[in-house]
Amino acid sequence: MPMPRFLQIHTLHTYPAALLNRDDAGLAKRLPLGDAVRTRISSQCLKRHWRVVDDQFALARLGVPMAIRSRGTLELISKRIQESGVSESMAQAAAEAMRDAGLLDKGGKEKKGVDALKTGQAVLLGKPEIDYLVQRCVELASDGVNEETFKESIALWLKGSKKNIEAMKHGSGLESALFGRMVTSDLLTSREAAVYVAHAFTVHQAQVENDYFTVVDDLLQDAGELGSAGIFDTELASGLYYGYVVVDVPQLVQNLEGEDFKDCFASGTPAERRVLAGRVVQHLLHLIATVSPGAKRGSTAPFDWAKFMLVEAGDWQPRSLAGAFHDALPLDGKGGTIRQRTVDRLTREIAAMDEAYGAPLSRRFLSVDQEVEVPGAERLNLGRLAEWTKEIIERGAC
Repeated sequence: MPMPRFLQIHTLHTYPAALLNRDDAGLAKRLPLGDAVRTRISSQCLKRHWRVVDDQFALARLGVPMAIRSRGTLELISKRIQESGVSESMAQAAAEAMRDAGLLDKGGKEKKGVDALKTGQAVLLGKPEIDYLVQRCVELASDGVNEETFKESIALWLKGSKKNIEAMKHGSGLESALFGRMVTSDLLTSREAAVYVAHAFTVHQAQVENDYFTVVDDLLQDAGELGSAGIFDTELASGLYYGYVVVDVPQLVQNLEGEDFKDCFASGTPAERRVLAGRVVQHLLHLIATVSPGAKRGSTAPFDWAKFMLVEAGDWQPRSLAGAFHDALPLDGKGGTIRQRTVDRLTREIAAMDEAYGAPLSRRFLSVDQEVEVPGAERLNLGRLAEWTKEIIERGAC
C-alpha cells in the first residue's frame, strides 16, 4: 500500500455577488489564465480565514499553542513584562535590547518610545516563544540592575538562547507548523511550510459588475426631503472557484513532533507520533470545505460550503488539476449546468493523468450532486472524508 506522503485537496465553491478578496484599488482580485481573465482568491486570504475562524473545528481547539502575527510584538512583550511587576522604563529597555540583538528586525531603531518597538514588517511569533522571552526578562530584572546593565544581560542571554527556543515544543505556534515562517533573525528559526495553498480561481471568465448604491438619510427623509447621506459604488463578482491545497505529511509531523522528516513512516516510528498531524488535517479539511473568505460580509453574506471536494493520497509528487480549466468553461449553459461541466472536466483530467502516469493514488470525494463519479474514488460525506484522512496519516498507509 502507498504511503500518504502527500494529501491533495481539490474543491469547488460557488459565490454569487461577493467581494471575496480585494486588490489595492478595492477591486476583486483577478488572474489571467488561458483564454480568459478569472476572478481569484489569494492563498493568503484563504489561510488567514482558516487560521482565525472560531467553530468546532477551529485550529485553536486542537490544544496546540497558536501564534501572533504583528508589527507590535515587541510592544506586547513590553506590556507583558510590566504586568509582571517590572517598571515601564525597564520593560521598554528589555524590548529594545531584544530588538537590538536581532530578535526581530530593527525597523524602529531610529524611533523613540513605543514607536521604537514597531518592527518593519509583521512577524509571526509563537505564544510559547513570547512567554519564554517575557519570563526570562522578568527574571533578569529581578536582580535590581540598572537599565544599561539590564540591556547587557539580555544581550548576553540571547546569544546563547537559540537552542532553548528551538527546543520548546510547539514553540513557534501551530500556524507556523502549518504554513511556515521565514525569519532573518539569528535567534528564531525559520519553519518550512507543511501546507501549500494555491490561489483559487473561477473556472470560467470573470463575472464582475459595479454595484452603485446610496445611503438614505433618515432625518432628511423624515423632514420630507429627498436625497441621501452618500453615493457609493463597489465591485462585486460571482463565480465557481477551483481550490487546491497540498499537505506534506512528513513535514507536518516534523513541525509538530520534532520527528525527523525521513522517519515519519519508518517501521520504528510509533503511530502515536502521527496522531496530532492526523487530527490537524482532520480539522483543516473541515475548514477548507466550510469556511468562506470575503469582505463586505454584512452586505453580501459570502458564505458557502464546498459543492465538491476530492482528496488524493499517495507518495508521488503533487500535481494540480488546474490544467482542466486552462480553457475557460463557456457560460452559455449548453451541455449541462456549470457545476456538472466543471466536475466532468475534472474527472476527465484525472482519467487522462492516470493513463499517462499510472500514479497509484487513493481517492475519496464528496459531492452535493448525485450523479458524480470520480475514477478510482469512493464517495463519502465530509465527516467520513475527514476521518479517512486522519486514519491514513496515523496508519501510515493508504
